[in-house]
Amino acid sequence: MALKSMTGYGEGSATGGGFRIAVELSSVNRKQLDIQVALPRALQAFESGMHTLIRDLFSRGRISGSVRLESIKGSATRVVMDPSLASSYVEALERLSKTLGSCEPIQLETLARMPDVLQVEATLPKSEELGVLFTRAMEKALRALKKMRSAEGRELELDLRDRIDQLEAMRNELIARAPELTAAYRTRLLARLAEQGLEEWAEDERIIREVALFADRSDITEELIRLRSHLKQMRSHSRSKEPAGRPLDFLCQEVFREINTIGSKASDSLITQTVVQFKTELERIREQIQNVE
Repeated sequence: MALKSMTGYGEGSATGGGFRIAVELSSVNRKQLDIQVALPRALQAFESGMHTLIRDLFSRGRISGSVRLESIKGSATRVVMDPSLASSYVEALERLSKTLGSCEPIQLETLARMPDVLQVEATLPKSEELGVLFTRAMEKALRALKKMRSAEGRELELDLRDRIDQLEAMRNELIARAPELTAAYRTRLLARLAEQGLEEWAEDERIIREVALFADRSDITEELIRLRSHLKQMRSHSRSKEPAGRPLDFLCQEVFREINTIGSKASDSLITQTVVQFKTELERIREQIQNVE
């Protein structure tokens, strides 16, 4: 099963009872699941159900969007008045009339034209019908969003596997170089002695002990074994049916810890060069994983 991205877009709609509900959703990466979807007042009763639908499909990412409730031409409508607002307009007009010294009465037609005194509203279907429409539209949008996230996740998985292959190749380079560390150090140490005219010290017990201590300090066998384990786990999680973003991020941190230790223990130019390349590739993997659910 491919990885899932946290980036995507989906839309869906449903029509019935003279109304249309349209849903648009988008998602971006976020450590936790963050739902920011605006609902019109008539649909706010379904907010809890919407959250349940989203949580059933996604575990991470910020999911935002909008939901529109639109009346279809020819659907039943009614005129609604706001008596309280009309009274406020009357009081304001009377004060204005006194201020201007006018004695003209306030006309009903004038009052009716004031903003929001009279409004035309569509007659909403019953709550159950609205709930069915809302769920149908939301499920369509969520399926489309999931499909896009899955498609991008497959591309992320291919890229991740390729980069893990590169890390494995560099680990093999380190394995090949590791046995030569002690011999290379001994050669450098003897070369320094020769520069000082002290070749006879080559077999001195202190020199032998120094080489042995270096071999112990620079041994990277344990780190290389743990690297193999971590990379193997990364491959496994890339195929997991469960969300893999968090465990992959953790494994990246552990891989960085091991390769950093190898770089600090092995004072060898070739190993240092490989460690730098390894870290560069690992950082690219970490950037990719930030968008994995």
